[in-house]
Amino acid sequence: MKILVIEDEVKTIQSIRQGLEEHQWEVDVAYDGTMGFQLATRNPYALIISDIILPGINGLELCRKLREAQVSTPILLLTALGTTDDKVVGLDAGADDYLPKPFEFRELMARVRALTRRTGTVGQTANLLKIADLELNPDTKKVVRAGKEITLTAKEFQLLEYFLRHQGRVISKVELAEKFWDVTFDTGTNVIEVYINFLRKKIDKDFEPKLLHTQIGMGYVVKLPSQ
Repeated sequence: MKILVIEDEVKTIQSIRQGLEEHQWEVDVAYDGTMGFQLATRNPYALIISDIILPGINGLELCRKLREAQVSTPILLLTALGTTDDKVVGLDAGADDYLPKPFEFRELMARVRALTRRTGTVGQTANLLKIADLELNPDTKKVVRAGKEITLTAKEFQLLEYFLRHQGRVISKVELAEKFWDVTFDTGTNVIEVYINFLRKKIDKDFEPKLLHTQIGMGYVVKLPSQ
């Protein structure tokens, strides 16, 4: 299960991330509200932890937008403002809980446990990663496009899951090499292109629209053509 942390203070986000990972949580991070909204609407999370004062979309507006988008993930707001009126405004915006700064990490963890217990385990349906008519289930390791099941190797599945969790972001060959082959990228090897071609043939060749795109000189991205 994974938590999304949205915070623009680097030290704070590093501290929260380290603490959560020590408690066996996977953590995604966003440094502004706009990116936080994109991640929260594309991926399933057990909990969203967000500061209120953020670049782009502030935390209150982010809550409203997520609820309007039918995202029901619990939201814990962090803020330096701690009056009752501030808390009411946050809860009215769609937040589930409110933690004033500064706070002790054990208090944060108590809120995390309470909010994640409330929602229970993320089900398989909620855990689907989707774009267009392509669906990937990380739990069952099943991939379906337009109702047709697609058989992938373990490496192809890992690559596709990574692309789907970062929809719209161009991922460089360097990042892929370090992430999936644990090596420093060597411009003399074509192993990444080979795997991308394998994956593209399976998920795109017989379907429309095409989803896996090459950005020449930059890397690869999974997105709709209109994005």
